[in-house]
Amino acid sequence: MGANTSQISDLSENTSLKALVGTEIISENDPFWNQLISFTFISPTCSGDAKLLEEAVVPFARMLIENNPRTGNFGALVRIFLGRTKELKISTECQDQLFIWQAHNALFMIRCLLKVFIREINEEELHLQFCYQERAPGSSGETNSEDPLEELLSNLIHLIVEVPLLDITYSILFEAVTTLLVFFSYQLFSKDIRRDGLIYQHVMKGRCLSLTSRIVKTLLYNFIRQEKCPPPATHIFEAKAEGGLLYGLASGVASGLWSVFTLGGAGTKSDIDQDDNHLPLSNQSLLLLLVLANLTDGPDFPNPYRQAITCFRNTQDTSVPPVEQPHTFQINFNSLYTALCEQQRSDQATLLLYTLLHQNSNMRTYILSRTDMDNMVLPILEILYHVEDRNSHHVYMALIILLILTEDDAFNRSVHEVVLKSVSWYTERSLTDISLGSLLILVVIRTIQFNMTRTRDKYLHTNCLAALANMSAQFRCLHQYASQRIISLFALLSKKHNKVLEQATQSLRVRQGDNTAIPDYAQDLNVIEEVIRMMLEIINSCLCNSLHHNPNLVYALLYKRELFEQFRTHPSFQDIMQNLDMVIGFFSQRLEQAGNDLSVERVQEVIMKGAQALPKDRLKKFPELKFKYVEEDQPEDFFIPYVWSLVFNSGVGLHWSPQGIELFSMDSG
Repeated sequence: MGANTSQISDLSENTSLKALVGTEIISENDPFWNQLISFTFISPTCSGDAKLLEEAVVPFARMLIENNPRTGNFGALVRIFLGRTKELKISTECQDQLFIWQAHNALFMIRCLLKVFIREINEEELHLQFCYQERAPGSSGETNSEDPLEELLSNLIHLIVEVPLLDITYSILFEAVTTLLVFFSYQLFSKDIRRDGLIYQHVMKGRCLSLTSRIVKTLLYNFIRQEKCPPPATHIFEAKAEGGLLYGLASGVASGLWSVFTLGGAGTKSDIDQDDNHLPLSNQSLLLLLVLANLTDGPDFPNPYRQAITCFRNTQDTSVPPVEQPHTFQINFNSLYTALCEQQRSDQATLLLYTLLHQNSNMRTYILSRTDMDNMVLPILEILYHVEDRNSHHVYMALIILLILTEDDAFNRSVHEVVLKSVSWYTERSLTDISLGSLLILVVIRTIQFNMTRTRDKYLHTNCLAALANMSAQFRCLHQYASQRIISLFALLSKKHNKVLEQATQSLRVRQGDNTAIPDYAQDLNVIEEVIRMMLEIINSCLCNSLHHNPNLVYALLYKRELFEQFRTHPSFQDIMQNLDMVIGFFSQRLEQAGNDLSVERVQEVIMKGAQALPKDRLKKFPELKFKYVEEDQPEDFFIPYVWSLVFNSGVGLHWSPQGIELFSMDSG
């Protein structure tokens, strides 16, 4: 940074940077500033280079913290940038690339310094760094009545919402979004959830408040547009001899200054996330949107950004809302739906989908009305299918989305009407001509089995079973393999039940003769019996409501009928076993009447005819299985650490070692 700088190794000896952080006061009218922000810089292209840049900036930032109270040079740099933001929109219209380039460079320097400031000093001290001003001879000595910190925050938001997204503005818009994220990154240095502070107050109640709906709408559109980083512009400006200023963009600002953040994580990202590196503005905009939406409510005011996300409407909706809601706006739901479907491989896109489904009734109604739900459901199922490679938060979000969707009966019917020719990512078995509903059942059951053998998370079990229970009354034409897996899961649960029961019996004998501490298997037994009960209720719900639509399930039930013998007299299952006993007995009798050595086709024929003949009034009615997702079931502030783990892993804090970072480090599965 600074004139003529072209690589990281030059920074330590750069005279312009030394002057900026030194002991000499530099007037805002000094030509120095124009020289300082007229630099070309070869951006980091790997995590190692990104770390080198941060390490190179740290000593300059520390020196500036020490000297700035006397020089006010940091405040002058901020004011130089603010002066340029007022003309950015006009510069864009006039294609004044030089002006935009210099404004970008000023903001890039501010962001790099801020990143170190936030690590080194608290929020009050940071505020003072903005307020110090020059006291050089000839200066007015007047102090700006406006809070410079709030003015910068407000101007950054104005920049994001007012400057159009073009190739020449891509980088400065990215810098503005990322700088706001850096401002909020004090959370990364705190083990507790931050609920107050100067930055929080400015963004939630200050001048920024009036821009709430516009910033949320703009960030959403940045996500929707999925604009890739523009191609490098090797020499937008030719070098000028006079003044020694180098105006060439050696590697193209647009091609990579963002990589200071996003490429920092390249070494830890999986292949499926590599495409995000080509969409830095979209990715960073979504992270900022999630950070804003998950700021905690104030003591006497709600989070306005969350309000905006929960009430925005479709551009095609011309109705007048019965109650005018604050910060509402309209956006193209079709474009948003398409972007959500395409980007579900990322945690942040899945979290946005969850947020909209759970909190925005307009968007939820729209999504459930779509006739191409497979475009959304298939990526969610793929997340669950690759559960071993996903972090637990991403899996939870995917499951909660399925649970919310299955609360709708129309959805539960429609998924069985969508037939998939093949499913490329399902590698355990070749699946052809399978309904989306059957695939959903297969993937959820696979997730349950993974959880039983690996993570043993009761919350994950609960969500999986709740989704299956919600769907059970609308099971239609279940695929043969899906039917088999339902019964196979019950067999696995039965085997586990017998094992835990045996362990509980043995531990009881040991207790009678020994005082040594032994595991308490009673709780394990209660949990497994709750799960078995739920599985029996799911099978029963299908038999009571759609038996004649599911001959494959009846076939699988008859094939493994001995599994259910032990539960017939069990006090926890006697009531629910009545219907299963009756169905098994009814069809077993018809098969006996049909003769011996029946082929599979003949058995299925007997089952289909029997299903039509079975009197439905012989099946005992049970209350309808319906489970709703309740956010209160989540741990307090569950989403705030999750959001910041995404920010941290995106590279905003990749090379920091903050005290509270263990709160936000994402597990790998």
